[in-house]
Amino acid sequence: MKAVTVDAYGETPRLTEQPLPKVGPDSVLVRVKAAGLNPVDWHVAAGAADPLLNVYFPLTLGWDVAGVVERVGVAVTEFAEGDEVIAYNRQDFAQFGTWAEFTAVPVRALAPKSPAMSWEEAGGLPLAGLTAFQALAAAHVNGGGTVLVHAAGGGVGGFATQIAASRGARVIGTTSRTASFPFLRELGAEPVLSGEGLADRVRDLAPEGVDAALDFLGGDSVAVSAEVVRDRTRIVSVVDGSVKALGGRYVWVHPSGADLRALNALAEAGSLRVHVTRDYPLAEAEEAVALSRTGTVRGKIVLTVPG
Repeated sequence: MKAVTVDAYGETPRLTEQPLPKVGPDSVLVRVKAAGLNPVDWHVAAGAADPLLNVYFPLTLGWDVAGVVERVGVAVTEFAEGDEVIAYNRQDFAQFGTWAEFTAVPVRALAPKSPAMSWEEAGGLPLAGLTAFQALAAAHVNGGGTVLVHAAGGGVGGFATQIAASRGARVIGTTSRTASFPFLRELGAEPVLSGEGLADRVRDLAPEGVDAALDFLGGDSVAVSAEVVRDRTRIVSVVDGSVKALGGRYVWVHPSGADLRALNALAEAGSLRVHVTRDYPLAEAEEAVALSRTGTVRGKIVLTVPG
């Protein structure tokens, strides 16, 4: 099969021929239709995950997948050949990713693909959608109140904004560009410009402070959040582990078929849209990574697999 791989940290991802992955008893083989690109993918290729995961080469990149079940493991009863599925396919090691024609996925990570989404949209949902969903859970954003979302127009922040708004929260969303204000309003946020003076601008919008703050950006986001949130235990970061010293929570997203089903339900209700900024064929993964590295992407980048 064709797959996008690197043979060592720091290499440029390239299209290569690889053997089909083996399918364990509790896994399924998925014929990939679309695979989301997330910044973590090229960070892994650069070696960032080495302290956390055993990484084996050649390394096929990618953790997001939307596709069709090609074959099921001997113990699998939940899915059948021909089922359309999505998954965040992160395992306890890194080697067999989703930027490929086929990928093997543990059943626990799988959910049906919602008919409300195109293949490209479905491929861009899992990792970023789950990160947003689980961060909101950690911050106890279940109803009303005011939530500060840093990088509210990004791949993760855009999902968090929509989900929080669907639950009745007032969302204040940061962005580095005033040109993104209309997009944030479309997502359900009141936009505010990030950078120096952000805490004062948030106070202007919420003089009594915010109920929760979600950091999907890094930098000084945690420090600013501590200035404006009423309860520091409701500061959540997926970027900056120093949040724990302030009493907040650091969240590392985990695969969950159940959480993906909940995201599907939001999409089917019209409360969640996957904004695909650009899609590239698998053979153009290098160009897709280059775009992601600019840090200017609004929404999701997705790789597509023909056939």
